[in-house]
Amino acid sequence: MNSQAPRMIQELPNRTKIVATVGPACSDLETLTKLIESGVSVFRLNFSHGDLETQAKRVSLIREAATLVDRPIALMGDLQGPKIRVGQVPSPGLEVRKGTNVIFHRESLDAHADGDVCHLSCTYQGLVDDVLPGQRLLVNDGAVRMLILEKRSDEIECSVTTGGLITTGKGINLPESDLNVEVLGTRDWSHVDWAIEQELDGLAMSFVRRAEDIIELDEGIKSRLASRGGKMSRLPIVAKIELPKAVENIVSILKVADAIMVARGDLGVELDLARVPIVQKQLLQTAHDYGRPVIVATQMLETMIHAPIPTRAEATDVACAIVDETDATMLSGETAVGEYPVLAVETMRRITQHTEEYLEQHPAPETPPLYLPESDFWTAALAHGVWTIATDIQAKFIIVWTRKGHGARFLSQNTFHVPIIAATPEAHVARQLQFFRGVIPIHCAEEPDSLGDLARWIDDWLIEKGWAQEGDSSVLVTGGSIGRDTTPNRLAIHAIGQSH
Repeated sequence: MNSQAPRMIQELPNRTKIVATVGPACSDLETLTKLIESGVSVFRLNFSHGDLETQAKRVSLIREAATLVDRPIALMGDLQGPKIRVGQVPSPGLEVRKGTNVIFHRESLDAHADGDVCHLSCTYQGLVDDVLPGQRLLVNDGAVRMLILEKRSDEIECSVTTGGLITTGKGINLPESDLNVEVLGTRDWSHVDWAIEQELDGLAMSFVRRAEDIIELDEGIKSRLASRGGKMSRLPIVAKIELPKAVENIVSILKVADAIMVARGDLGVELDLARVPIVQKQLLQTAHDYGRPVIVATQMLETMIHAPIPTRAEATDVACAIVDETDATMLSGETAVGEYPVLAVETMRRITQHTEEYLEQHPAPETPPLYLPESDFWTAALAHGVWTIATDIQAKFIIVWTRKGHGARFLSQNTFHVPIIAATPEAHVARQLQFFRGVIPIHCAEEPDSLGDLARWIDDWLIEKGWAQEGDSSVLVTGGSIGRDTTPNRLAIHAIGQSH
């Protein structure tokens, strides 16, 4: 091969996608454009912070940046869910010591200390009803820890096992308690309405406990979309796995969710921290078994909020998630409020690139999903055929024509180390395909007349990008009719640049 030819791994986007959280540090057009150029495929809008007017401005800027870079970019809203927080505490907060007692009251009150006893309220009045003596109560991501001693009609009394400062609004975690709190509150449904109005590409659901939580959100979305009309009949849902109950119910959750997020922040508080790495691996494997994409999130490059380089442990953490075949890694504070948002994405991209180079040199055998609904059996057979042909001819690309994205999504879940170019006439499908490992989506604003026209258009596009050379082998797959060609489900071997 000519030594001057571009190396595929350097020119093509990484197979593992990068999700970046939008915040004050990256809410201008220049920074958002640089983030996309550096490798961001999905932007996360965190509804726990910022008003909807601010979020709408960010949506507009992201779409403008995506147009400038000429790349489909997905937008994912993150619903806050039933976060339980400490009520009003006078500044600068109340210091509680190990061995002292804290009483949480059902009704709101001004927090105060009465001798060695601290009196607090919280944002969830049903707390008193749902907890039991002997269970743990954690404040501020577990920085302050308590054991529930006694439950009375309108209060619970706790003993402090790890002391610290308690201030207004700090989160409360109850890892052993089965709470009756609504997963979707009035505020969340208003955010759902806004997400539909803004035509976001997915919603992440917080504090999922069971499949019924996902079904409730899905049905609410479907009814709202049906009343609006249009092409979209549903909005993909990403189930955030951050509670022990969700880990227990992961199989039933995977059957109804479109994807999962391993949300290690709350998961690391709710579970014994020592369990989190293995739980992450188990969640990734189970999701793969059921053909669902995974986002690994929280503290991936946490040091880069304030430093220009991550720790070695953080770099290894990112690489290990990629080796375990996560579809995406996510940056939170690193891009939302960090001092080096663009550098954090570039660092994530470089770690991903080197890890994927290793995986390309040591390819794994085909590992398709194990459990499929009967409706997907034909897709599984097609994917197996594509994988076999791509391996035999050492294909540089798999080129897929898809209207709804099903074929490209399924191919993504078959441990391919070959880029999947997914062409679609639907703009929202192109954006949604950014959640899937190995898929490079292209929106075809004008539908080609035939399979030959599609092949010629893709050939020119790949060569112009510098990603392919004339004669490179590929596998061409169609999951539906193209233009005047009404024959679906076609598979062909194709040489780049030789379709003219």
